[in-house]
Amino acid sequence: MTVQSFKMAFSSITSNKLRSFLTMLGIIIGVMSVVVLISIVNGTTSSVTSQIEDMGSNLLTVNVRDTRYGSISMSDLTEIEDEYDTIAHTAPVLTSTQTAKAGTNTYSATITGTTPSMQSIKETELASGRYLKTPDIESGTAVAVIGYTVADELFSRQDVVGEKVNIGGRTFKIIGVFTESGETSLLSCDTSIVIPYTTAQHLLLETGVTTFYASAASAGEADAAEEDLNAAMLERMRNDEDAFSVSNQSAILETMESVTESMSLMLGGIAGISLLVGGIGIMNIMLVSVAERTREIGIRKAIGASRKRILLQFLIEALVVSVLGGVIGLLLSVGLLELIQYAADIAYTLSGNVVLLALGFSLLVGVVFGIYPANKAAGLKPIDALRTE
Repeated sequence: MTVQSFKMAFSSITSNKLRSFLTMLGIIIGVMSVVVLISIVNGTTSSVTSQIEDMGSNLLTVNVRDTRYGSISMSDLTEIEDEYDTIAHTAPVLTSTQTAKAGTNTYSATITGTTPSMQSIKETELASGRYLKTPDIESGTAVAVIGYTVADELFSRQDVVGEKVNIGGRTFKIIGVFTESGETSLLSCDTSIVIPYTTAQHLLLETGVTTFYASAASAGEADAAEEDLNAAMLERMRNDEDAFSVSNQSAILETMESVTESMSLMLGGIAGISLLVGGIGIMNIMLVSVAERTREIGIRKAIGASRKRILLQFLIEALVVSVLGGVIGLLLSVGLLELIQYAADIAYTLSGNVVLLALGFSLLVGVVFGIYPANKAAGLKPIDALRTE
């Protein structure tokens, strides 16, 4: 009986292809919305999470929010390192986007002013040359370590140690080139130019330290290092907890997970509305189908078809339409995701859970919105049905 019902369902669908397609359209759009939106959110989150994890669990970031109490000095950072055994290194950070020039070539690079400790904190590697040294900081020399992409854009080659580059009207001597990262990453130095912190202060007209990185002595001491940094900052910020923030990678990851869950629920809800609209479309078309086939239903009942058999037939038709729409929507989603990744370089993660969720919703919509038309068809009386012209 079930096999026969499926055959009749497919026969009914193929007998009016345009109407069947229009009926599926709402389901197709709904499934595509669910799959594409959630996959992009998951992919982006996974990429960012991976980058944060690559930075290491012992990395901490300190930001001064309120400068009423003054900013942190370089000597403060030295004192913090000396006072707390849980903190291995500290490095101030001053960042700005500037146009770098070499001859007639220009490139908009991320200028980062820092100290030699940053190399240990971020574990950056050099393809050639050297990193910043203490004398560079003390004398505020105009030297720079540049990224792979910067070297390629300005000089079209990598052997550029000793060459000159102009930043903000000042000429810098290139002393090193970072190893190519090969991908967009929070750790990537490809598009960066690193200069001495004191030089950056003069270049950007900044004084004091408002942001600095710190590394815990070990990954297991990250929480203790965070507590010590909080204590050190409270001492320097007159016990005003709102004047600064200390964050570690675990806290950032937890925030990312929370945001991802909220976004997935919100986007899933929005996409779910499309599925409901598709379900209403299925119900309406199935009601039309019942009205058109009233006489057929009467004849089948007159020759012995049971109420259950009629109900099952129309319910299976609704399920077939809904699930077919779900499968088509899923296939189109994969194509659209690949296109988005190719055209906009946006990563996505199509998980099995998302696929099951989309197909499960399609199945559920078919049952929920197919039961009323099926029940109406099964409830027709043979005599009344046969009287229908």
